[in-house]
Amino acid sequence: MDAPQGHERNADQIAYWNGPGGQRWSDRQAAQDLLLAPVLDILISRIAAKPGDRILDVGCGCGGLSVALAGQVAPDGSVLGVDISAPMLTRAREAAPSGLPVAFALADATVYPFEPASFDCLVSRFGVMFFADPTASFTNLHRALKPGGRLVFACWREPKQNPWMMAPLQAVYRHVPKLPPQQPDDPGPFAFASDERVTRILTAAGFGEVALEPRELSLDIAIGRGLDAAVQSAFEIGPASRALEGHPQETRDAARQSVREVLASYQRGDRVALPGAIWLVTANA
Repeated sequence: MDAPQGHERNADQIAYWNGPGGQRWSDRQAAQDLLLAPVLDILISRIAAKPGDRILDVGCGCGGLSVALAGQVAPDGSVLGVDISAPMLTRAREAAPSGLPVAFALADATVYPFEPASFDCLVSRFGVMFFADPTASFTNLHRALKPGGRLVFACWREPKQNPWMMAPLQAVYRHVPKLPPQQPDDPGPFAFASDERVTRILTAAGFGEVALEPRELSLDIAIGRGLDAAVQSAFEIGPASRALEGHPQETRDAARQSVREVLASYQRGDRVALPGAIWLVTANA
């Protein structure tokens, strides 16, 4: 499968998102869009796109945010979604309604030669925490913004503030060794958990008026389909899934029972909603 040319330090991420990991996320596109709909709503409200705006969506994945914004900037505006994952961009192109001013590029935003000063707004829903050298990446992205252009993105806060991911993982740890520890600066879902680090990176990249607003979430990992669906979700993607990779079926079965017991305490009818927490990050070029 095609993969983009990228910064050498992003090679591991490019390999992951163009392998089985990226395919799993692509296969779960519909479910993930439902799960993360509260974050989409927060971003759409803060971005406040206008007809005629040109918007760059970084780490656009399967294109949910790109498509939503394209409907707002039409007919004279446009949205460019950029991602390193060929499987996810294939899904994005398939899902995008015809006639919308949205395009997708398979590219590493760290090195992609964007047209300078060509975008009104740079946005992302969980797509910017995987850069190996985020200052270099955001410096390149800053060049693509018009003077006075805006940056709006969502990123996860600390793991302990996100039980929707961590509660299943802790249940799995009763049966398998813990995943290798990540350093605070390592690329990954929690790489931007520190508000001080995010502010430092964006300031070094040339952005001003950097602000991080904490938002609390309730994320139904069952997406209205009951406890079995919640357990299956934990086993398909996310840290619990990664911790179980390569383990025998009997271990996986025992871990599944533990995850089920933990998630049962959150079940309310067909919903299994757990807390989540993000930063809503804004800045100006």
